[in-house]
Amino acid sequence: MRSLDYSPLYRSIVGFDRLANMIDSASKTDPSAGFPPYNIEQLGEHDYRIELAVAGFGDEDLTVEVQENVLTISGRKDTRSEDETPNYLYRGIAERAFERRFHLADHVVVDNAELRNGLLAVTLRREIPESAKPRRIDIANGGPARKVIEGKKSKAA
Repeated sequence: MRSLDYSPLYRSIVGFDRLANMIDSASKTDPSAGFPPYNIEQLGEHDYRIELAVAGFGDEDLTVEVQENVLTISGRKDTRSEDETPNYLYRGIAERAFERRFHLADHVVVDNAELRNGLLAVTLRREIPESAKPRRIDIANGGPARKVIEGKKSKAA
C-alpha cells in the first residue's frame, strides 16, 4: 500500500494542525486496529455513546482518559505467574493489551463510563458554551445613528 505525503498540507494551512494530524493518523493502518471491536451510537442531538467489547477485562484492568480532545481507552490484564496460567485447549477470548483512541470534536465531554456484561459504555455529551451559540442581534429602527450618518452625507454633498 502506498503512503500519502501530507507535508504540503502543513505548509499551506495555519491553525488547522489538529485536523491535519487527525487526517495523518487516520491514514496509517494499524494491524491491531480491529481490537477491541466497538460501536459509536448517537443517542440524541448532543448525546453519544461508545461501546467497546472488552470480554475478560474487569474495571481494574481498564483506563479511560481524556486529554486535548482525545479520548483514550486502554486495557491491560495483570500478568499471571506460571502457576496461575490455565492450560487452554482452545483460547478464543483475546485478553491482549489494547489502546483505542477517539478524537472528540470541540465541546464534547465524557459524562461517564460503565462496564456491564463485557461491554464498556462511554457516554459523551456536546456542551456548547453560551459564547459559541448563535445569538440574535436587534436591528435599530431609524434611531440616532441613522440621522448622524444622513447628516454627514448632506454636508459632503
